[in-house]
Amino acid sequence: MPDLLTSSHIVDAALLIVAAEAALLVLWRRRRGPRRGALLVNLASGACLMLALRAVLAGAPGFWLAAALAGAGAAHVADLWLRLRSAAP
Repeated sequence: MPDLLTSSHIVDAALLIVAAEAALLVLWRRRRGPRRGALLVNLASGACLMLALRAVLAGAPGFWLAAALAGAGAAHVADLWLRLRSAAP
């Protein structure tokens, strides 16, 4: 069990769950629910953070970590922009 928690395979499983969640939310949004873009950028931010964790656990080169963190930051900024734009009068 400790090997599973320190390997990158646990992150792969979490990323699959996030991908399934995104697909279900997109399908659900066709009928009702919150806006699709806001949900997807929020999920993208979390997925990029998980990719950064995976890069560290797998011992990947530093540029993969930097790219994943940059993606998380960009998705976070997009999420904030969408939230602030929808809250504006």
